[in-house]
Amino acid sequence: MNFYDLSVTAATGEEISMKDYEGKVVLIVNTATGCGFTKHYKDIEEMYEKFHEKGLEVIDVPCNQFAGQTPGTDEEIHEFCTLKYHTQFPQMKKSDVNGENAIPLFQYLKSQKGFEGFGKGAAALTMSVVASKNDKDYKNNPDIKWNFTKFVVDRNGEVVARFEPTVKMEEVAGFVEKLI
Repeated sequence: MNFYDLSVTAATGEEISMKDYEGKVVLIVNTATGCGFTKHYKDIEEMYEKFHEKGLEVIDVPCNQFAGQTPGTDEEIHEFCTLKYHTQFPQMKKSDVNGENAIPLFQYLKSQKGFEGFGKGAAALTMSVVASKNDKDYKNNPDIKWNFTKFVVDRNGEVVARFEPTVKMEEVAGFVEKLI
């Protein structure tokens, strides 16, 4: 199995094949509307506007598995994102990214790029505490630890990076720009 064999369900109910993104750079992110990292939407939208014409696609997968921070319907989530952050990239159906109901896309991404740490600084320390409360063994498994974990897939369909939500968005944008 490879990235292009997968699909994801759009908020509209339509199945979106990753084959549609062949030859593109793809940023995949599990999102939330009521999270301390929700402001990442602004930076993701800026990246999308800057690089979309050059081949960047964004796959936004809302997820309510982390402290119930995405309680709304798919329509409410879409309305929030378009009104507050003017997002133009498509949003997928709210889905699980961990556990037995995790969608195959996130199962695959986690199998390709596991957790490598939160980095340094106050946000990283805070996330380490939160993660350890949710999973004592969090450092040793590939599960998504929180909202706004980002994966980057290159133009060949290879998962080339995983960025935890504590990574500065400038670093994510710089990495994506090198692939564009």
